[in-house]
Amino acid sequence: MDFVADLHLHSKYSRAVSQDMVLPQMAKWARIKGVDVLSATDFTHPLWLRELKSLLKEEYEGLYSLKSEAGKTGPDRTTLFLLSTEISSIYKQEDKLRRIHNLVFAPNIETVEKINKEFLRRGFNLSSDGRPIIGLSSVGLLELLLSIDTRILLIPCHVWTPHFGMYGSASGFDSIEESFGEYGKYIYGVETGLSSDPEMNWQMAELKTRSILSFSDAHSNPKMGREATVFALRKNEISNLKSQITNLSYDDFTQAIKRTPDSKLKIAYTIEFYPEEGKYHFSGHRNCKIVKGPDETRKDGNMCPVCKKRLTEGVLYRVQQLSSEKLIGNVDVKLSPSGIKWYTDKTRTHPPFVKLVPLLEIIAEALKSTTSSQKVRNAYTDLCKEFKSEIEILLKVPIETIEKTGGQKIAEGVDKVRRGDIVIDPGYDGEYGKVKIWNDHSVTEATNEAIAQIGIDF
Repeated sequence: MDFVADLHLHSKYSRAVSQDMVLPQMAKWARIKGVDVLSATDFTHPLWLRELKSLLKEEYEGLYSLKSEAGKTGPDRTTLFLLSTEISSIYKQEDKLRRIHNLVFAPNIETVEKINKEFLRRGFNLSSDGRPIIGLSSVGLLELLLSIDTRILLIPCHVWTPHFGMYGSASGFDSIEESFGEYGKYIYGVETGLSSDPEMNWQMAELKTRSILSFSDAHSNPKMGREATVFALRKNEISNLKSQITNLSYDDFTQAIKRTPDSKLKIAYTIEFYPEEGKYHFSGHRNCKIVKGPDETRKDGNMCPVCKKRLTEGVLYRVQQLSSEKLIGNVDVKLSPSGIKWYTDKTRTHPPFVKLVPLLEIIAEALKSTTSSQKVRNAYTDLCKEFKSEIEILLKVPIETIEKTGGQKIAEGVDKVRRGDIVIDPGYDGEYGKVKIWNDHSVTEATNEAIAQIGIDF
Protein backbone atom coordinates (compact mmCIF):
# COMPACT_ATOMS: atom_id res chain seq x y z
CA MET A 1 0.00 0.00 0.00
CA ASP A 2 1.60 3.21 -1.23
CA PHE A 3 1.43 6.84 -0.08
CA VAL A 4 2.66 9.45 -2.55
CA ALA A 5 4.19 12.42 -0.74
CA ASP A 6 5.20 15.84 -2.05
CA LEU A 7 6.71 17.59 0.95
CA HIS A 8 8.28 20.66 -0.64
CA LEU A 9 5.82 23.27 -1.92
CA HIS A 10 5.36 27.00 -1.46
CA SER A 11 2.36 29.10 -0.48
CA LYS A 12 1.12 32.34 -2.03
CA TYR A 13 3.21 34.17 0.59
CA SER A 14 6.50 33.12 -1.00
CA ARG A 15 8.21 35.13 -3.71
CA ALA A 16 7.28 34.33 -7.34
CA VAL A 17 4.48 31.94 -6.36
CA SER A 18 0.97 31.67 -7.80
CA GLN A 19 -1.78 33.25 -5.70
CA ASP A 20 -3.71 29.98 -6.15
CA MET A 21 -1.27 28.22 -3.83
CA VAL A 22 -3.74 28.10 -0.94
CA LEU A 23 -4.79 25.07 1.10
CA PRO A 24 -8.17 24.24 -0.57
CA GLN A 25 -6.63 24.49 -4.07
CA MET A 26 -3.60 22.47 -2.97
CA ALA A 27 -5.89 19.71 -1.67
CA LYS A 28 -7.91 19.75 -4.90
CA TRP A 29 -4.81 19.49 -7.07
CA ALA A 30 -3.33 16.78 -4.84
CA ARG A 31 -6.26 14.54 -5.80
CA ILE A 32 -5.89 15.43 -9.48
CA LYS A 33 -2.19 14.66 -9.32
CA GLY A 34 -2.51 11.52 -7.17
CA VAL A 35 -0.61 12.85 -4.14
CA ASP A 36 -1.70 11.59 -0.70
CA VAL A 37 0.44 13.74 1.62
CA LEU A 38 1.39 17.37 0.96
CA SER A 39 3.61 19.89 2.60
CA ALA A 40 1.73 22.64 4.47
CA THR A 41 4.83 24.68 3.90
CA ASP A 42 5.95 28.25 4.66
CA PHE A 43 4.88 27.87 8.29
CA THR A 44 7.22 30.68 9.36
CA HIS A 45 5.07 33.32 7.63
CA PRO A 46 2.61 34.78 10.19
CA LEU A 47 -0.31 35.19 7.77
CA TRP A 48 0.15 31.70 6.36
CA LEU A 49 0.43 30.20 9.85
CA ARG A 50 -2.85 31.90 10.71
CA GLU A 51 -4.44 30.16 7.70
CA LEU A 52 -2.95 26.82 8.73
CA LYS A 53 -4.41 27.15 12.22
CA SER A 54 -7.77 28.32 10.89
CA LEU A 55 -8.26 25.77 8.09
CA LEU A 56 -6.49 22.63 9.32
CA LYS A 57 -7.22 20.12 12.04
CA GLU A 58 -4.97 17.33 13.27
CA GLU A 59 -6.32 14.19 11.61
CA TYR A 60 -3.63 11.86 12.95
CA GLU A 61 -0.61 12.64 15.11
CA GLY A 62 1.35 15.30 13.21
CA LEU A 63 -0.74 14.89 10.04
CA TYR A 64 -3.37 17.51 9.27
CA SER A 65 -6.41 17.78 7.00
CA LEU A 66 -8.73 20.56 5.92
CA LYS A 67 -11.60 20.97 8.36
CA SER A 68 -13.93 21.18 5.38
CA GLU A 69 -12.82 17.73 4.16
CA ALA A 70 -13.25 15.83 7.42
CA GLY A 71 -14.38 12.27 6.86
CA LYS A 72 -13.97 12.15 3.06
CA THR A 73 -13.21 8.71 1.66
CA GLY A 74 -12.92 7.03 -1.73
CA PRO A 75 -11.74 9.02 -4.79
CA ASP A 76 -12.27 12.27 -2.87
CA ARG A 77 -10.48 11.07 0.24
CA THR A 78 -8.94 13.55 2.63
CA THR A 79 -5.65 15.11 1.60
CA LEU A 80 -3.18 15.07 4.46
CA PHE A 81 -0.67 17.83 5.22
CA LEU A 82 2.68 17.56 7.00
CA LEU A 83 4.09 20.80 8.42
CA SER A 84 7.26 21.98 6.73
CA THR A 85 9.05 25.08 5.52
CA GLU A 86 12.12 26.08 3.53
CA ILE A 87 14.70 28.25 5.26
CA SER A 88 17.26 30.34 3.37
CA SER A 89 20.52 30.72 5.32
CA ILE A 90 22.93 33.38 4.07
CA TYR A 91 26.20 33.59 5.97
CA LYS A 92 29.95 33.59 5.61
CA GLN A 93 32.04 30.54 6.37
CA GLU A 94 35.73 30.02 5.59
CA ASP A 95 35.83 33.41 3.81
CA LYS A 96 33.13 32.34 1.35
CA LEU A 97 29.55 33.57 1.14
CA ARG A 98 27.16 30.65 1.66
CA ARG A 99 23.54 30.69 0.51
CA ILE A 100 22.02 27.40 1.58
CA HIS A 101 18.39 26.30 1.55
CA ASN A 102 17.15 23.69 4.01
CA LEU A 103 13.76 22.00 4.36
CA VAL A 104 12.43 21.73 7.91
CA PHE A 105 9.72 19.29 9.06
CA ALA A 106 7.87 19.94 12.33
CA PRO A 107 5.73 17.44 14.30
CA ASN A 108 2.88 19.81 15.24
CA ILE A 109 1.61 23.41 15.33
CA GLU A 110 2.92 23.88 18.87
CA THR A 111 6.48 23.19 17.72
CA VAL A 112 6.02 25.50 14.74
CA GLU A 113 5.04 28.31 17.08
CA LYS A 114 8.14 27.69 19.20
CA ILE A 115 10.35 27.86 16.09
CA ASN A 116 8.76 31.11 14.95
CA LYS A 117 9.01 32.62 18.41
CA GLU A 118 12.71 31.83 18.59
CA PHE A 119 13.30 33.23 15.08
CA LEU A 120 11.50 36.46 16.01
CA ARG A 121 13.48 36.72 19.23
CA ARG A 122 16.64 36.68 17.11
CA GLY A 123 15.32 39.46 14.89
CA PHE A 124 14.58 37.44 11.75
CA ASN A 125 12.02 39.00 9.41
CA LEU A 126 9.33 36.35 8.94
CA SER A 127 6.79 38.58 7.21
CA SER A 128 8.78 39.46 4.10
CA ASP A 129 8.72 36.04 2.43
CA GLY A 130 7.34 32.55 3.00
CA ARG A 131 10.91 31.32 2.57
CA PRO A 132 12.60 33.52 5.20
CA ILE A 133 16.21 34.60 4.94
CA ILE A 134 18.13 34.19 8.18
CA GLY A 135 21.72 34.83 9.23
CA LEU A 136 22.22 31.45 10.90
CA SER A 137 24.56 28.92 9.35
CA SER A 138 23.19 25.50 8.46
CA VAL A 139 24.80 24.00 11.57
CA GLY A 140 23.54 26.86 13.72
CA LEU A 141 20.02 26.40 12.34
CA LEU A 142 20.00 22.66 13.01
CA GLU A 143 21.44 23.12 16.50
CA LEU A 144 18.68 25.63 17.31
CA LEU A 145 15.90 23.44 15.89
CA LEU A 146 16.95 20.34 17.82
CA SER A 147 17.09 22.38 21.02
CA ILE A 148 13.43 23.23 20.46
CA ASP A 149 12.22 19.71 19.59
CA THR A 150 14.29 16.62 18.79
CA ARG A 151 11.52 15.36 16.49
CA ILE A 152 12.22 18.19 14.04
CA LEU A 153 13.85 16.92 10.84
CA LEU A 154 16.10 19.02 8.59
CA ILE A 155 16.66 18.00 4.97
CA PRO A 156 19.08 19.96 2.75
CA CYS A 157 16.98 20.77 -0.31
CA HIS A 158 17.78 20.86 -4.06
CA VAL A 159 21.30 20.06 -2.89
CA TRP A 160 23.07 20.53 -6.24
CA THR A 161 21.55 23.88 -7.26
CA PRO A 162 24.60 26.10 -7.97
CA HIS A 163 23.64 29.12 -5.86
CA PHE A 164 21.41 27.69 -3.13
CA GLY A 165 22.24 23.99 -2.70
CA MET A 166 24.43 22.39 -0.04
CA TYR A 167 26.68 20.93 -2.77
CA GLY A 168 26.19 23.96 -5.04
CA SER A 169 29.24 25.06 -7.02
CA ALA A 170 28.77 28.79 -6.31
CA SER A 171 28.06 28.93 -2.58
CA GLY A 172 27.88 25.40 -1.25
CA PHE A 173 30.16 22.83 0.34
CA ASP A 174 31.93 19.66 -0.73
CA SER A 175 30.44 17.48 2.00
CA ILE A 176 27.79 17.22 4.70
CA GLU A 177 30.51 17.31 7.35
CA GLU A 178 31.88 20.57 5.96
CA SER A 179 28.39 22.08 6.02
CA PHE A 180 27.03 20.69 9.30
CA GLY A 181 30.09 19.69 11.30
CA GLU A 182 29.28 17.43 14.25
CA TYR A 183 25.57 17.84 13.48
CA GLY A 184 26.03 15.97 10.20
CA LYS A 185 24.90 12.82 12.01
CA TYR A 186 21.42 14.34 12.15
CA ILE A 187 21.20 14.71 8.37
CA TYR A 188 19.24 11.62 7.36
CA GLY A 189 18.53 12.48 3.75
CA VAL A 190 18.85 15.02 0.96
CA GLU A 191 16.48 16.31 -1.70
CA THR A 192 17.73 15.75 -5.26
CA GLY A 193 16.28 18.88 -6.92
CA LEU A 194 15.04 18.90 -10.51
CA SER A 195 18.49 18.90 -12.14
CA SER A 196 19.74 15.68 -10.55
CA ASP A 197 18.28 12.21 -10.15
CA PRO A 198 18.95 9.49 -7.54
CA GLU A 199 21.55 7.71 -9.68
CA MET A 200 23.68 10.86 -9.66
CA ASN A 201 23.34 11.05 -5.87
CA TRP A 202 24.15 7.35 -5.43
CA GLN A 203 27.69 8.25 -6.53
CA MET A 204 28.29 10.20 -3.31
CA ALA A 205 29.88 7.98 -0.64
CA GLU A 206 28.42 10.00 2.25
CA LEU A 207 24.89 9.50 0.88
CA LYS A 208 25.14 5.71 0.96
CA THR A 209 23.53 5.61 4.41
CA ARG A 210 21.10 8.46 3.80
CA SER A 211 17.74 8.70 2.03
CA ILE A 212 17.55 10.24 -1.44
CA LEU A 213 14.31 12.24 -1.50
CA SER A 214 12.47 13.94 -4.33
CA PHE A 215 9.76 16.61 -4.06
CA SER A 216 8.40 19.13 -6.56
CA ASP A 217 9.37 22.51 -5.02
CA ALA A 218 6.20 23.67 -6.82
CA HIS A 219 5.33 27.34 -7.03
CA SER A 220 2.01 26.62 -8.77
CA ASN A 221 -0.55 23.83 -8.44
CA PRO A 222 -0.05 22.29 -11.92
CA LYS A 223 3.60 21.59 -11.04
CA MET A 224 2.74 19.71 -7.86
CA GLY A 225 3.86 16.08 -7.88
CA ARG A 226 6.28 16.42 -10.80
CA GLU A 227 8.71 14.88 -8.32
CA ALA A 228 7.55 12.87 -5.33
CA THR A 229 8.63 10.25 -2.80
CA VAL A 230 6.46 7.17 -2.51
CA PHE A 231 6.24 5.57 0.93
CA ALA A 232 4.90 2.05 1.47
CA LEU A 233 3.82 -0.01 4.44
CA ARG A 234 6.20 -2.74 5.43
CA LYS A 235 4.69 -6.17 4.85
CA ASN A 236 4.08 -6.87 8.53
CA GLU A 237 2.06 -3.64 8.82
CA ILE A 238 -0.38 -4.16 5.94
CA SER A 239 -2.72 -6.46 7.84
CA ASN A 240 -2.91 -3.95 10.69
CA LEU A 241 -4.20 -1.12 8.52
CA LYS A 242 -7.98 -0.89 8.11
CA SER A 243 -8.00 2.03 5.68
CA GLN A 244 -5.46 3.70 3.43
CA ILE A 245 -4.11 6.25 5.89
CA THR A 246 -5.53 5.32 9.31
CA ASN A 247 -3.01 5.07 12.14
CA LEU A 248 -0.14 6.75 10.31
CA SER A 249 1.65 9.69 11.91
CA TYR A 250 4.34 12.31 11.36
CA ASP A 251 6.83 10.00 13.08
CA ASP A 252 6.08 7.18 10.64
CA PHE A 253 7.21 9.34 7.71
CA THR A 254 10.27 10.76 9.43
CA GLN A 255 11.32 7.32 10.70
CA ALA A 256 11.13 6.02 7.13
CA ILE A 257 13.38 8.87 6.00
CA LYS A 258 15.77 8.01 8.84
CA ARG A 259 15.70 4.39 7.56
CA THR A 260 14.83 3.09 11.01
CA PRO A 261 14.67 -0.75 10.70
CA ASP A 262 11.41 -1.19 12.64
CA SER A 263 9.60 1.80 11.09
CA LYS A 264 6.02 1.26 9.91
CA LEU A 265 6.80 2.82 6.52
CA LYS A 266 9.69 2.55 4.09
CA ILE A 267 10.57 4.53 0.96
CA ALA A 268 9.39 2.36 -1.92
CA TYR A 269 10.56 4.51 -4.86
CA THR A 270 10.76 8.08 -6.10
CA ILE A 271 9.15 9.80 -9.08
CA GLU A 272 11.65 11.97 -10.92
CA PHE A 273 11.75 14.82 -13.41
CA TYR A 274 14.21 14.00 -16.19
CA PRO A 275 17.26 15.85 -14.77
CA GLU A 276 18.14 17.15 -18.24
CA GLU A 277 14.89 19.12 -18.08
CA GLY A 278 16.03 20.86 -14.90
CA LYS A 279 17.27 24.43 -15.05
CA TYR A 280 20.87 23.74 -14.03
CA HIS A 281 21.77 20.35 -15.50
CA PHE A 282 24.49 21.64 -17.86
CA SER A 283 26.94 24.52 -17.44
CA GLY A 284 26.44 27.74 -19.33
CA HIS A 285 25.42 31.36 -19.65
CA ARG A 286 21.80 31.97 -20.62
CA ASN A 287 22.31 35.57 -21.77
CA CYS A 288 25.27 34.59 -23.94
CA LYS A 289 23.52 31.44 -25.22
CA ILE A 290 26.52 29.34 -24.20
CA VAL A 291 25.85 25.80 -22.96
CA LYS A 292 28.41 23.11 -22.17
CA GLY A 293 28.33 19.53 -20.97
CA PRO A 294 30.86 18.23 -18.42
CA ASP A 295 33.41 17.09 -21.01
CA GLU A 296 33.39 20.49 -22.74
CA THR A 297 33.64 22.28 -19.39
CA ARG A 298 36.66 20.22 -18.36
CA LYS A 299 38.30 20.71 -21.76
CA ASP A 300 37.61 24.42 -22.29
CA GLY A 301 37.36 25.63 -18.68
CA ASN A 302 34.48 27.37 -16.97
CA MET A 303 34.90 30.86 -18.43
CA CYS A 304 32.32 32.13 -20.90
CA PRO A 305 33.90 32.69 -24.34
CA VAL A 306 31.48 35.57 -25.00
CA CYS A 307 31.48 37.75 -21.86
CA LYS A 308 34.65 36.29 -20.29
CA LYS A 309 32.88 35.74 -16.97
CA ARG A 310 32.57 32.47 -15.07
CA LEU A 311 29.89 30.09 -16.33
CA THR A 312 27.17 28.87 -14.01
CA GLU A 313 28.52 25.37 -13.46
CA GLY A 314 26.01 22.63 -14.15
CA VAL A 315 24.83 20.01 -11.71
CA LEU A 316 26.15 17.11 -13.80
CA TYR A 317 29.62 18.67 -13.84
CA ARG A 318 29.50 19.28 -10.08
CA VAL A 319 28.37 15.71 -9.35
CA GLN A 320 31.32 14.38 -11.34
CA GLN A 321 33.65 16.63 -9.33
CA LEU A 322 32.51 15.23 -5.97
CA SER A 323 31.48 11.64 -6.77
CA SER A 324 33.33 8.49 -5.81
CA GLU A 325 34.62 6.54 -8.80
CA LYS A 326 33.84 3.27 -7.01
CA LEU A 327 30.12 4.13 -6.91
CA ILE A 328 29.71 5.07 -10.57
CA GLY A 329 27.68 2.69 -12.72
CA ASN A 330 25.79 0.90 -9.93
CA VAL A 331 22.48 1.09 -11.76
CA ASP A 332 20.30 -1.45 -13.54
CA VAL A 333 17.76 -0.25 -16.09
CA LYS A 334 14.83 -2.51 -16.90
CA LEU A 335 11.43 -2.22 -18.53
CA SER A 336 8.50 -3.47 -16.46
CA PRO A 337 5.76 -5.59 -18.10
CA SER A 338 3.77 -2.37 -18.57
CA GLY A 339 6.66 -0.79 -20.49
CA ILE A 340 7.95 1.54 -17.75
CA LYS A 341 11.70 2.06 -17.47
CA TRP A 342 12.79 1.52 -13.86
CA TYR A 343 16.21 2.38 -12.45
CA THR A 344 17.44 0.20 -9.60
CA ASP A 345 20.53 0.28 -7.40
CA LYS A 346 22.70 -2.79 -8.05
CA THR A 347 23.94 -2.66 -4.45
CA ARG A 348 20.33 -2.60 -3.14
CA THR A 349 21.31 0.32 -0.90
CA HIS A 350 18.68 2.72 -2.24
CA PRO A 351 15.11 2.34 -3.52
CA PRO A 352 14.44 2.42 -7.28
CA PHE A 353 13.13 5.38 -9.23
CA VAL A 354 11.25 6.21 -12.41
CA LYS A 355 11.64 9.29 -14.62
CA LEU A 356 8.54 10.92 -16.07
CA VAL A 357 7.42 13.96 -18.05
CA PRO A 358 4.36 15.81 -16.66
CA LEU A 359 1.12 14.79 -18.37
CA LEU A 360 0.29 18.38 -19.41
CA GLU A 361 3.54 18.52 -21.39
CA ILE A 362 2.80 15.19 -23.08
CA ILE A 363 -0.70 16.28 -24.09
CA ALA A 364 0.52 19.68 -25.30
CA GLU A 365 3.08 18.15 -27.61
CA ALA A 366 0.64 15.48 -28.80
CA LEU A 367 -1.95 18.13 -29.69
CA LYS A 368 0.68 20.54 -31.09
CA SER A 369 -0.36 23.21 -28.65
CA THR A 370 0.76 24.68 -25.32
CA THR A 371 0.06 23.64 -21.75
CA SER A 372 -2.00 26.78 -21.20
CA SER A 373 -4.39 26.18 -24.12
CA GLN A 374 -7.98 25.23 -23.36
CA LYS A 375 -7.97 22.09 -25.49
CA VAL A 376 -4.92 20.77 -23.64
CA ARG A 377 -6.47 21.59 -20.25
CA ASN A 378 -9.74 19.90 -21.29
CA ALA A 379 -7.94 16.74 -22.41
CA TYR A 380 -5.94 16.70 -19.16
CA THR A 381 -9.10 17.11 -17.05
CA ASP A 382 -10.96 14.38 -18.96
CA LEU A 383 -8.12 11.89 -18.55
CA CYS A 384 -7.65 12.57 -14.84
CA LYS A 385 -11.39 12.25 -14.19
CA GLU A 386 -11.54 9.00 -16.10
CA PHE A 387 -8.44 7.38 -14.57
CA LYS A 388 -8.37 8.81 -11.03
CA SER A 389 -5.13 10.87 -11.21
CA GLU A 390 -2.15 11.97 -13.28
CA ILE A 391 0.27 9.61 -11.52
CA GLU A 392 -2.15 6.72 -12.14
CA ILE A 393 -2.15 7.55 -15.86
CA LEU A 394 1.62 7.94 -16.14
CA LEU A 395 2.48 4.78 -14.19
CA LYS A 396 -0.40 2.31 -14.15
CA VAL A 397 -3.18 2.70 -16.74
CA PRO A 398 -2.66 0.40 -19.78
CA ILE A 399 -1.72 2.31 -22.93
CA GLU A 400 -4.62 0.83 -24.90
CA THR A 401 -7.02 2.06 -22.21
CA ILE A 402 -5.54 5.57 -22.35
CA GLU A 403 -5.99 5.52 -26.13
CA LYS A 404 -9.73 4.88 -25.82
CA THR A 405 -10.22 8.10 -23.86
CA GLY A 406 -7.35 10.36 -24.94
CA GLY A 407 -6.68 9.19 -28.48
CA GLN A 408 -3.78 7.48 -30.18
CA LYS A 409 -1.31 10.38 -30.08
CA ILE A 410 -1.58 11.05 -26.34
CA ALA A 411 -1.38 7.32 -25.58
CA GLU A 412 1.72 7.07 -27.77
CA GLY A 413 3.25 10.02 -25.89
CA VAL A 414 2.69 8.39 -22.50
CA ASP A 415 4.19 5.15 -23.82
CA LYS A 416 7.28 6.94 -25.18
CA VAL A 417 7.81 8.74 -21.85
CA ARG A 418 7.44 5.48 -19.91
CA ARG A 419 10.09 3.84 -22.09
CA GLY A 420 12.40 6.85 -22.04
CA ASP A 421 12.09 7.18 -25.82
CA ILE A 422 12.45 10.97 -25.80
CA VAL A 423 15.09 13.61 -26.47
CA ILE A 424 15.90 16.53 -24.18
CA ASP A 425 18.04 19.59 -24.82
CA PRO A 426 19.56 19.99 -21.31
CA GLY A 427 18.70 22.99 -19.18
CA TYR A 428 21.39 25.42 -18.05
CA ASP A 429 21.85 28.65 -16.06
CA GLY A 430 18.17 28.95 -15.06
CA GLU A 431 16.79 27.81 -18.43
CA TYR A 432 14.57 24.70 -18.42
CA GLY A 433 15.60 21.87 -20.72
CA LYS A 434 13.42 21.30 -23.80
CA VAL A 435 11.65 17.95 -24.06
CA LYS A 436 11.08 16.47 -27.51
CA ILE A 437 8.83 13.42 -27.44
CA TRP A 438 8.38 13.44 -31.23
CA ASN A 439 11.43 15.59 -31.91
CA ASP A 440 9.31 18.51 -33.16
CA HIS A 441 11.48 21.44 -32.04
CA SER A 442 9.02 24.26 -32.70
CA VAL A 443 6.17 22.64 -30.79
CA THR A 444 8.38 21.82 -27.81
CA GLU A 445 9.75 25.36 -27.56
CA ALA A 446 6.21 26.75 -27.45
CA THR A 447 5.24 24.22 -24.80
CA ASN A 448 8.15 25.08 -22.52
CA GLU A 449 7.49 28.79 -22.95
CA ALA A 450 3.92 28.27 -21.74
CA ILE A 451 5.10 26.12 -18.82
CA ALA A 452 7.27 28.98 -17.63
CA GLN A 453 4.25 31.25 -17.64
CA ILE A 454 2.14 28.98 -15.41
CA GLY A 455 4.39 29.56 -12.41
CA ILE A 456 7.96 30.62 -11.82
CA ASP A 457 9.89 28.00 -9.89
CA PHE A 458 12.92 28.65 -7.75
